[in-house]
Amino acid sequence: MTTKKSSKKQRAPKKRIMTKAEYEAEAKTETRAAVAEAKPRRALKERKPSGLDAAAQVLAEAGEPLSTAEMVKRMLAEGLWKTSGKTPAATIYAAIIRECAEKGDQSRFRKVELGKFMLAK
Repeated sequence: MTTKKSSKKQRAPKKRIMTKAEYEAEAKTETRAAVAEAKPRRALKERKPSGLDAAAQVLAEAGEPLSTAEMVKRMLAEGLWKTSGKTPAATIYAAIIRECAEKGDQSRFRKVELGKFMLAK
């Protein structure tokens, strides 16, 4: 008696065919990595303070409550902040009010009377 060998051939696993989107995504990833390695890092520039940071600095120097118009006048005179807007006092006022509303007790500013603010701490 002869034994019959299996006639099934073992097949190599099929290669998965990538879609166009997968191919493009892989190419982008490889390109980004190569560009990131090739580019030298730029030195960080010294940044000027934001409008709120400048307002806090001016209030700290003043030691008394100021209106936003007075804050803006001092910020521009000292060169702490630059703006080309038509209503910079309104911009600073809105930013201070927004910080007070969002941060509550953690805010840097406190409203002391109509249109005047001082540092909270």
